[in-house]
Amino acid sequence: MDYPQEQIKPYGEVGSKTEQVEKMFNHIAPAYDKLNHLLSFDIDKLWRRRAIRKLSCLHPERILDVATGTGDFAIHTYEQVRPTEMVAVDISEGMLRQARTKAEGLDISFRQADCMALPFADNHFDVVTVAFGVRNFEHLDRGLCEMQRVLRTDGRLIVLELSEPTSFPMRQLYQLYSKVVLPNVGRFVSHDKAAYKYLPQSIKAFPRAVQMRQILLHDGFRKVNVHCLTGGVCTLYEAVK
Repeated sequence: MDYPQEQIKPYGEVGSKTEQVEKMFNHIAPAYDKLNHLLSFDIDKLWRRRAIRKLSCLHPERILDVATGTGDFAIHTYEQVRPTEMVAVDISEGMLRQARTKAEGLDISFRQADCMALPFADNHFDVVTVAFGVRNFEHLDRGLCEMQRVLRTDGRLIVLELSEPTSFPMRQLYQLYSKVVLPNVGRFVSHDKAAYKYLPQSIKAFPRAVQMRQILLHDGFRKVNVHCLTGGVCTLYEAVK
């Protein structure tokens, strides 16, 4: 099935979404962490902690973090859970360089990989996580099916994703923020105008919580739970294989 956000690319029509997303993140990697925390007013840290609490009670031994970016989620998960195997993958080598520097001394394996074709055996991981990355998948179903494939039976998928609030007044405040604050601050700090126009466009086009739950069920998961955070600005999904 095709989804609207799959057609939204950072730099227009030339090249695949995967290629353009890789190029975008390579470009903004040095400023990414600063902008992430600035633009979310540090609330992104609370969202990550909420997700890590969900998985820490499972006591997983093997964890895969997909679309790890600069590694924040993988690093905090490793520090809190101390699994025997912690692997983090991303399409952007620029982002991975930042992650490896931040994670120096920690037993985390950072690898460049496309989420559409994960280089891991079936049924290997106890938990797979994705923090703010599924919007960027060129093929959402294929990416979700790959994560389902590498999870063991009864393994858990944890997804954090940005979303558009639907209720007053958060919806109105978010629309003002996404149209004015986010693109202008993002352009000023990262020097990439396209990247921070792409961000709100991809959030707007991404499936809403109810639809995303149905997509996860369609792609082989069960017991899907959905948690709306901060008035719907972020959504946490839990799914069992």
